[in-house]
Amino acid sequence: MLVLIRWLARRRLATLHNWGSLLGWLGYALSPGYRRRLVRHAKLAGLDGRQRRAAVAQAGRMVAEMPWLWLRPADQPLGGLVHWDGAGLIQTAIDRGKGLVLLTPHLGCFEVCAQAIAERFGDQTSLTAMYRPARQVWLRGLEETARNRPGLATAPASLAGVRQMIRALRQGRAVGLLPDQVPPQGMGVWVPFYGQPAYTMTLAARLVQQTGAALLLIWAQRLPHGAGFEIYVSPASALPSGWSDEVALQVACAAAVNADMQRLIDQCPEQYLWGYHRYKSPRSLGRGPAKPR
Repeated sequence: MLVLIRWLARRRLATLHNWGSLLGWLGYALSPGYRRRLVRHAKLAGLDGRQRRAAVAQAGRMVAEMPWLWLRPADQPLGGLVHWDGAGLIQTAIDRGKGLVLLTPHLGCFEVCAQAIAERFGDQTSLTAMYRPARQVWLRGLEETARNRPGLATAPASLAGVRQMIRALRQGRAVGLLPDQVPPQGMGVWVPFYGQPAYTMTLAARLVQQTGAALLLIWAQRLPHGAGFEIYVSPASALPSGWSDEVALQVACAAAVNADMQRLIDQCPEQYLWGYHRYKSPRSLGRGPAKPR
């Protein structure tokens, strides 16, 4: 498998995206569970048939571009493949010196955001991105090697990873999260996501509340024909404050984060991973609110 991944990493991005479209439809055809989940979640968000079909192909493109992103030599910049909209917001946050929390959903090429930030701002700050380690040992090793680049570090989705991110923010550095990822038991609350209860992390808001860091939204749109990526940076909604009940406060903050994620996704719903198991219960949590049928 590693030999295949290394071979794929040397292909042109346009070629990988073409193959990825086929891969997306192959996975859709061969996995009834994935197919049902993608259709169900996309319908919850109001996608029509054309948009759902486009989402199938885009999910395959995301998988196909991973080898190219992971194994691209560290001294080979993204350069003209990345176009920025709103980079000045990141610069302002860096200049403020209080740390920066960047949130992105499973939308477009979220992997390229971290590399692009490290390349553009790495001489001023570093970015620590939280990720969930793969279960396969060989893939976990590849992820760790590929994602640790100059100006870029990774933190596992665990208490140790949370402490690592807090230290980075208190040093005035940046951290990145995917807040639509289902967190471990005890690290989230149930709030709506496209009108359906979803177990949602409280970490994003807590990091801001504990450190005073700036909060921004970011996502990377995959451009047609392998032309690269357009990265969009925008302000996040103000987090609720002033609640005397801590649980109620975290519920309100998580709901605000989910609303921001929906706002980003609605800009390009075809590039969201609707097949992601967003509405599952975290392990050992027990029975949660009813899931969509």
